[in-house]
Amino acid sequence: MDFTLSDEQTLLVDTARALFAKQCPPSLVRGVAADPALATGLFDRYLRDWVGLAGGPMVDLALFLTEAGAVVAPGPFLATAGLFAPLLVAAGHEQAGAAVAGEVTGTVAVSGSDGVWRESTDPVRSQVVDAHLVDFVAVVKPGPALAVVPVAELNVRSVETMDLARTFSVVDVPPAPGKPLDPGVLVDTGERMALAVAAELVGIARWLVDTSVAYARERVQFARPIGSFQAVQHKLVDMALAYERSAAAVSYAAMAIDAGDPDRHRAVHVAKAEAGLAARRAARDGIQVHGGIGFTWEHDLHLYLRRAYADDALCGTYDWHLDRLAELLFDANSDTSVR
Repeated sequence: MDFTLSDEQTLLVDTARALFAKQCPPSLVRGVAADPALATGLFDRYLRDWVGLAGGPMVDLALFLTEAGAVVAPGPFLATAGLFAPLLVAAGHEQAGAAVAGEVTGTVAVSGSDGVWRESTDPVRSQVVDAHLVDFVAVVKPGPALAVVPVAELNVRSVETMDLARTFSVVDVPPAPGKPLDPGVLVDTGERMALAVAAELVGIARWLVDTSVAYARERVQFARPIGSFQAVQHKLVDMALAYERSAAAVSYAAMAIDAGDPDRHRAVHVAKAEAGLAARRAARDGIQVHGGIGFTWEHDLHLYLRRAYADDALCGTYDWHLDRLAELLFDANSDTSVR
């Protein structure tokens, strides 16, 4: 399989990287932690036009979300382009065109109180991303059925999490009936959602590796750069290897989804597990490489650590995806939905 980016994809990556570097500095992320409404400015001015990636190849959306992860981008882009729009497109909903065009924003409410991203009979939906920043919530009801409801008509309650730049909520399931939803659509879009989050995790891991390597070159201890010490070198190498594995896994899974390959179900579980593992490892070891400065509020590392652990829990943790992968390998009749 050829992982080489096309000229158009290279341009996409370069454009996204330049956009986020200029328009999403750490000061904006810190500002959103104090006032989540600031995130809508970034989306409205610079990211709304990029929601259209949700209607194209998964590879392109993953490339863009990797760059978003590398700056801990706040705002409803992941919720709209990675979760809401793909579900509406797959379901053939009348709002799908407006969602892909960026004319409306939205998020999804799938998991019950147990946090599993599949059909639930619970009266509430948890892990609802950035509900306070969007226009609509796509609620998956038993059946399964889909109800796209204006957020103003729902009882939305914020939940405090590690991630200071992204909001999570619990939403009561509305009484209005939804439109029937093909169970296969829920599985397929659940996999796209999981891979979207995995792509963001790859960007987080990349920033942590690059930043830790740069610090190890500059920080001097005992008259030598700390990067010359074998113990530090081992940590940096392990971080880099985990990142490379996750980047390759996400790329392969995205291509498998685009090709409709039968291996896409296993590939997505591998990608989300590897991406979560890489980001968490890079966050843990990156703090140790940085030493005392890495534990301070003034350093940006904690922003990435927070997003890494929050994203790892979103759409299925490392352990959960390994369990689903095992089921696929040993039980052909297993449930492949993601949480």
